[in-house]
Amino acid sequence: MCGIAGMYNLSPRPVDLGLLERMTRVLAHRGPDGEGYVLLAPRGQGKPLPVIGRLSDSLRSTTPGYTIGLGHRRLAVLDCSPLGHQPMASEDERTWITYNGEIYNYLELREELQGLGRRFRSTSDTEVILHAYQEWGPACLPRLNGMFAFAVWDGARDRLFCARDRLGMKPFYYRVDRERLAFGSEIKALLEDAGRPTAPNPRMVHDFLAFGLQDHTEETFFDGILQLRPGHSLSVEGGRLHVEKWWDLEPSAPQDAFDDESAIRSFRALFDDTIRIHLRSDVAVGSCLSGGLDSSSIVCTMRRLLAPGPRLQTFSSCFDEAACDERPYLNLVVAQARTESVEIFPDGRRLYDEMPRILWFQEEPFGGTSYLAQWAVMRAAAEHGVKVLLDGQGGDELLCGYPGYWGSYGGDLIRRGDVRRFAREAWAYGRQQARVHPTVYANFARALLPLSVVAQARAWLKGQDLWMSPEFASRYADSSRHLLYGDRFPSAVENHVAAYLQSHSLPALLHHEDRNAMAFSIEARLPFLDARLVDFSLRLPTRLKLRNGRSKFILREAMAGVLPDAIRQRTDKMGFVTPQDRWLRETLRPQLEELFSTRAFEQRGYWDPSRLRTAYREYCEGRHQLGASVWRWVSLELWHQRFFP
Repeated sequence: MCGIAGMYNLSPRPVDLGLLERMTRVLAHRGPDGEGYVLLAPRGQGKPLPVIGRLSDSLRSTTPGYTIGLGHRRLAVLDCSPLGHQPMASEDERTWITYNGEIYNYLELREELQGLGRRFRSTSDTEVILHAYQEWGPACLPRLNGMFAFAVWDGARDRLFCARDRLGMKPFYYRVDRERLAFGSEIKALLEDAGRPTAPNPRMVHDFLAFGLQDHTEETFFDGILQLRPGHSLSVEGGRLHVEKWWDLEPSAPQDAFDDESAIRSFRALFDDTIRIHLRSDVAVGSCLSGGLDSSSIVCTMRRLLAPGPRLQTFSSCFDEAACDERPYLNLVVAQARTESVEIFPDGRRLYDEMPRILWFQEEPFGGTSYLAQWAVMRAAAEHGVKVLLDGQGGDELLCGYPGYWGSYGGDLIRRGDVRRFAREAWAYGRQQARVHPTVYANFARALLPLSVVAQARAWLKGQDLWMSPEFASRYADSSRHLLYGDRFPSAVENHVAAYLQSHSLPALLHHEDRNAMAFSIEARLPFLDARLVDFSLRLPTRLKLRNGRSKFILREAMAGVLPDAIRQRTDKMGFVTPQDRWLRETLRPQLEELFSTRAFEQRGYWDPSRLRTAYREYCEGRHQLGASVWRWVSLELWHQRFFP
């Protein structure tokens, strides 16, 4: 895992060496093991100028004509030798790459490329991408199974080619004007350009406050700074910038296209192989463990594949409150998989005090205190010397693990007139759950009612009228379009899955996972987002995901004999929870009341400060369920203070 940065001057002006070095060095936490640069001249006007170490130690000025610069910070995980140094060049030095990520099928691709006559100097996955691009050009992207963001300078075509993985596990930000395209792994690299100041992006602020959305478009919270969307590529050729989509979701197969038993066997074999290739590393690999179905499946499969290998280290967020504590379940996994378990007890007051530092790494406000607990877990892993962690992100989105999917499924059954199955599943769900989650009703309504009705009901239920500035709300009223899950696919469940994978859930989860891990120089790997497992899961009919009142049906069946049955048959979904309401109502109340009374907070224009303070007071008294909104106010205000003091 690494940090990348670079610039392509669209004018004849040479690369600003000081800026390129600052952009790269501000990403040092992403790559503490090495630093490198290369300066390039288009149209073969000069030989590449590579630099190992600090750029300013080798070059004091830029030779005219060198209008392209690539920077890199290295976290050595595969081929830790100097042969894995970046930016990396092809043998003829006409093609260069700066790359962040991990390609899990690099050994298979390497063998294929060697069969085509390609010669390798290292054992790194970076060189595999370089040769794959030389062999197949942009068509190499669908062959890459992994998480990645990279930039390739193609000297033969005078083309800068950049790409991001299918679902956006690795970030890529850029800013472009008439003078320059600049890019980096994180927004802070682009903020190093003092000559191009930025400001908060009010539309993104609105979507965050009103709907809890972020990373759902190419825009960011910083006006003028964009992200390359997941599954997209960007190229600059002949002075023209072009962005296009190279991967997208496909509709599921017909309901009768799968034999259940064969599908379960195929899923298990694919899951095993996914874990196997995600364990490829030249450093030790550990795992996050919550005690839920996804992380427990990963850990127990790791143990089975590594047996009788080294003792696994697992890292878990724990609380003394039963409603937030999964230790009874994670202890079952620890005992079965014989892991060395590290339990972390996040402290709300300490984490609030750390918010300026956490936000510096996160770069954007975030929608819940669970990310604070994740920060504490990553810090503990770093303190134990772990460089690579497997985690369970993506399983809920792919396999319909969230309660709200039942509402979409119920809507589909009603629309198809399958009342008998609807009644059977509703009865089974009621038997499994102590209460019906509110999102079940919400998504049932979303599947059947007009958008305007759903939007009005949502605003009322979320209590936005209690605190949001009417002027601010009306200015971005058209943002209600983001409530739509789209109608690209024939069923509400498929549209729900598509929205959660591409806009409403997973993008923000991946953003925060990447920043929390990389803040401590840790590579987080996500097996459920393996390209093959994603493609297979998306083709599954709903009955293999939601059945008999239980979610993730195929995973539960595939893990028979692998997981402790108490976990495999769990019907409660706790998630990565924290005692958020207690923290906001009690632990942090003095700090929050002070925050909400500052002059800066009152003048933001996003909220009515007097009504907001009243709503917060009533929330603390238990009269409203506004925890999610309260945290957004806090996170957004502290973000303003950190980046726009």
